[in-house]
Amino acid sequence: MSRPEHTPVVPLEAGAGPENPPCPACGEPLFGWLPALPGLAGPVRRCESCGLGVAGDVGGPEEALRALDAATRGEGVRIANRAGLACALGGPGWAGLRPGARYLFSVESVRRLVARRDQVVPRRRWAAGEAIALAWQTLLNSVTFGRDVALGALGRADATPAPRAWQRRIDAFASVVLALPALALALPLELIAAALGRGGAYTLKLQLL
Repeated sequence: MSRPEHTPVVPLEAGAGPENPPCPACGEPLFGWLPALPGLAGPVRRCESCGLGVAGDVGGPEEALRALDAATRGEGVRIANRAGLACALGGPGWAGLRPGARYLFSVESVRRLVARRDQVVPRRRWAAGEAIALAWQTLLNSVTFGRDVALGALGRADATPAPRAWQRRIDAFASVVLALPALALALPLELIAAALGRGGAYTLKLQLL
Protein backbone atom coordinates (compact mmCIF):
# COMPACT_ATOMS: atom_id res chain seq x y z
CA MET A 1 0.00 0.00 0.00
CA SER A 2 1.48 3.30 -1.11
CA ARG A 3 1.99 6.05 1.43
CA PRO A 4 -0.06 9.21 0.88
CA GLU A 5 1.80 12.14 -0.51
CA HIS A 6 1.71 15.38 1.45
CA THR A 7 1.44 18.72 -0.28
CA PRO A 8 4.52 20.74 0.64
CA VAL A 9 3.94 23.91 2.66
CA VAL A 10 5.08 26.95 0.70
CA PRO A 11 6.31 29.78 2.94
CA LEU A 12 4.99 33.28 2.34
CA GLU A 13 8.55 34.42 1.54
CA ALA A 14 8.33 32.41 -1.67
CA GLY A 15 5.91 34.99 -3.04
CA ALA A 16 8.29 37.92 -2.56
CA GLY A 17 9.08 39.92 -5.69
CA PRO A 18 8.50 43.25 -7.45
CA GLU A 19 4.75 42.65 -7.55
CA ASN A 20 4.67 41.61 -3.89
CA PRO A 21 6.77 44.13 -1.92
CA PRO A 22 7.51 43.58 1.78
CA CYS A 23 4.92 44.54 4.36
CA PRO A 24 6.00 47.68 6.29
CA ALA A 25 4.89 46.05 9.55
CA CYS A 26 6.30 42.53 9.42
CA GLY A 27 8.36 42.21 6.24
CA GLU A 28 6.30 39.40 4.67
CA PRO A 29 5.18 39.82 1.04
CA LEU A 30 2.09 41.87 0.30
CA PHE A 31 -0.39 40.27 -2.10
CA GLY A 32 -3.05 41.83 -4.29
CA TRP A 33 -6.43 42.26 -2.64
CA LEU A 34 -8.58 44.94 -4.31
CA PRO A 35 -8.39 46.97 -7.53
CA ALA A 36 -8.16 50.75 -7.37
CA LEU A 37 -11.38 52.18 -5.93
CA PRO A 38 -12.66 55.79 -6.06
CA GLY A 39 -10.96 57.87 -3.39
CA LEU A 40 -8.09 55.46 -2.78
CA ALA A 41 -4.48 56.00 -3.83
CA GLY A 42 -4.42 52.87 -5.98
CA PRO A 43 -4.90 49.09 -5.84
CA VAL A 44 -4.92 47.64 -2.34
CA ARG A 45 -2.48 44.95 -1.19
CA ARG A 46 -2.74 42.97 2.02
CA CYS A 47 -0.39 41.04 4.24
CA GLU A 48 -1.43 37.45 4.94
CA SER A 49 0.73 37.38 8.06
CA CYS A 50 -0.17 40.50 10.10
CA GLY A 51 -3.24 41.72 8.21
CA LEU A 52 -2.00 45.16 7.18
CA GLY A 53 -3.54 46.61 4.02
CA VAL A 54 -1.82 49.21 1.83
CA ALA A 55 -3.46 51.32 -0.87
CA GLY A 56 -1.17 52.57 -3.63
CA ASP A 57 2.57 52.91 -3.03
CA VAL A 58 3.67 50.71 -0.15
CA GLY A 59 6.19 52.97 1.57
CA GLY A 60 8.18 51.87 4.59
CA PRO A 61 7.72 51.36 8.33
CA GLU A 62 8.38 55.02 9.18
CA GLU A 63 5.60 56.21 6.88
CA ALA A 64 3.21 53.60 8.26
CA LEU A 65 4.06 54.67 11.82
CA ARG A 66 3.32 58.30 10.96
CA ALA A 67 -0.07 57.25 9.63
CA LEU A 68 -0.67 55.29 12.82
CA ASP A 69 0.28 58.28 14.98
CA ALA A 70 -2.22 60.38 13.06
CA ALA A 71 -4.93 57.98 14.30
CA THR A 72 -4.16 58.75 17.96
CA ARG A 73 -7.27 59.58 19.97
CA GLY A 74 -6.68 60.58 23.58
CA GLU A 75 -4.86 57.76 25.35
CA GLY A 76 -4.81 55.34 22.43
CA VAL A 77 -4.83 54.71 18.72
CA ARG A 78 -8.21 54.14 17.07
CA ILE A 79 -8.21 51.81 14.07
CA ALA A 80 -10.79 50.34 11.75
CA ASN A 81 -9.75 46.69 11.87
CA ARG A 82 -8.78 45.30 8.47
CA ALA A 83 -8.72 41.84 10.05
CA GLY A 84 -12.27 42.27 11.32
CA LEU A 85 -15.25 40.16 10.32
CA ALA A 86 -17.02 43.08 8.64
CA CYS A 87 -14.00 43.61 6.37
CA ALA A 88 -13.85 39.91 5.48
CA LEU A 89 -17.53 39.89 4.55
CA GLY A 90 -17.62 43.30 2.88
CA GLY A 91 -14.48 43.17 0.71
CA PRO A 92 -14.53 46.23 -1.58
CA GLY A 93 -17.68 47.42 0.20
CA TRP A 94 -15.98 47.56 3.61
CA ALA A 95 -16.66 50.98 5.11
CA GLY A 96 -13.12 51.11 6.53
CA LEU A 97 -11.86 51.91 3.02
CA ARG A 98 -12.10 55.63 3.63
CA PRO A 99 -11.10 58.12 0.90
CA GLY A 100 -7.43 59.00 1.20
CA ALA A 101 -6.60 55.99 3.37
CA ARG A 102 -3.16 54.50 2.67
CA TYR A 103 -2.60 52.08 5.54
CA LEU A 104 -5.41 49.83 6.73
CA PHE A 105 -4.37 48.56 10.13
CA SER A 106 -5.12 45.38 12.03
CA VAL A 107 -4.35 44.86 15.70
CA GLU A 108 -1.47 42.53 14.87
CA SER A 109 0.03 44.91 12.32
CA VAL A 110 0.01 47.69 14.94
CA ARG A 111 1.81 45.38 17.38
CA ARG A 112 4.48 44.61 14.78
CA LEU A 113 4.91 48.26 13.79
CA VAL A 114 5.21 49.78 17.25
CA ALA A 115 7.67 47.07 18.31
CA ARG A 116 10.12 48.82 15.98
CA ARG A 117 10.23 51.73 18.43
CA ASP A 118 10.17 49.60 21.59
CA GLN A 119 6.44 49.90 22.25
CA VAL A 120 3.87 47.25 23.06
CA VAL A 121 0.08 47.08 22.97
CA PRO A 122 -0.83 46.04 26.53
CA ARG A 123 -4.54 46.57 26.05
CA ARG A 124 -7.10 46.80 23.30
CA ARG A 125 -10.69 47.93 23.69
CA TRP A 126 -13.48 47.21 21.24
CA ALA A 127 -14.81 50.55 19.98
CA ALA A 128 -18.43 49.43 19.92
CA GLY A 129 -20.04 52.53 18.43
CA GLU A 130 -17.61 52.90 15.55
CA ALA A 131 -17.48 49.14 14.92
CA ILE A 132 -21.26 48.85 14.64
CA ALA A 133 -21.42 51.93 12.43
CA LEU A 134 -18.79 50.45 10.10
CA ALA A 135 -20.63 47.11 9.91
CA TRP A 136 -23.91 48.95 9.26
CA GLN A 137 -22.43 51.03 6.46
CA THR A 138 -20.65 48.01 5.00
CA LEU A 139 -24.00 46.25 4.65
CA LEU A 140 -25.54 49.33 3.02
CA ASN A 141 -22.57 49.63 0.65
CA SER A 142 -23.51 46.23 -0.75
CA VAL A 143 -26.74 47.69 -2.20
CA THR A 144 -25.68 51.21 -3.23
CA PHE A 145 -23.80 52.54 -6.26
CA GLY A 146 -21.80 55.02 -4.16
CA ARG A 147 -19.91 54.37 -0.95
CA ASP A 148 -20.58 55.44 2.64
CA VAL A 149 -23.71 57.38 1.68
CA ALA A 150 -25.46 56.98 5.04
CA LEU A 151 -22.44 57.83 7.22
CA GLY A 152 -21.69 60.74 4.92
CA ALA A 153 -25.21 62.11 5.40
CA LEU A 154 -24.73 61.82 9.18
CA GLY A 155 -21.39 63.65 9.01
CA ARG A 156 -19.49 60.55 10.17
CA ALA A 157 -17.53 59.90 6.96
CA ASP A 158 -16.62 61.35 3.59
CA ALA A 159 -19.03 59.73 1.16
CA THR A 160 -18.06 58.76 -2.37
CA PRO A 161 -21.21 59.55 -4.36
CA ALA A 162 -22.29 57.57 -7.40
CA PRO A 163 -21.40 59.26 -10.71
CA ARG A 164 -24.95 59.61 -12.07
CA ALA A 165 -27.85 61.58 -10.62
CA TRP A 166 -30.31 58.68 -10.87
CA GLN A 167 -27.86 56.43 -9.04
CA ARG A 168 -27.51 58.98 -6.26
CA ARG A 169 -31.28 59.18 -5.89
CA ILE A 170 -31.52 55.39 -5.60
CA ASP A 171 -28.68 55.38 -3.06
CA ALA A 172 -30.43 57.97 -0.91
CA PHE A 173 -33.70 56.02 -1.04
CA ALA A 174 -32.03 52.68 -0.30
CA SER A 175 -30.04 54.13 2.61
CA VAL A 176 -33.23 55.37 4.25
CA VAL A 177 -35.42 52.32 3.57
CA LEU A 178 -32.76 49.77 4.51
CA ALA A 179 -31.23 51.65 7.44
CA LEU A 180 -33.10 49.76 10.17
CA PRO A 181 -32.88 46.29 8.57
CA ALA A 182 -29.15 46.80 8.06
CA LEU A 183 -28.75 47.89 11.69
CA ALA A 184 -30.66 44.81 12.84
CA LEU A 185 -28.06 42.69 11.03
CA ALA A 186 -25.04 44.80 11.96
CA LEU A 187 -25.62 44.60 15.72
CA PRO A 188 -25.45 40.79 16.14
CA LEU A 189 -22.78 40.54 13.45
CA GLU A 190 -20.50 42.91 15.31
CA LEU A 191 -21.24 41.39 18.70
CA ILE A 192 -20.21 37.98 17.36
CA ALA A 193 -17.12 39.51 15.73
CA ALA A 194 -16.08 41.17 18.99
CA ALA A 195 -16.52 37.90 20.89
CA LEU A 196 -14.22 36.21 18.36
CA GLY A 197 -11.62 38.97 18.64
CA ARG A 198 -12.44 40.21 15.14
CA GLY A 199 -14.35 43.38 15.94
CA GLY A 200 -14.58 46.14 13.36
CA ALA A 201 -12.80 48.87 15.34
CA TYR A 202 -10.48 49.02 18.34
CA THR A 203 -8.78 51.55 20.55
CA LEU A 204 -5.24 50.35 21.27
CA LYS A 205 -3.17 51.59 24.18
CA LEU A 206 0.53 51.94 23.37
CA GLN A 207 3.24 51.70 26.02
CA LEU A 208 7.01 51.81 26.03
CA LEU A 209 8.85 48.67 27.09
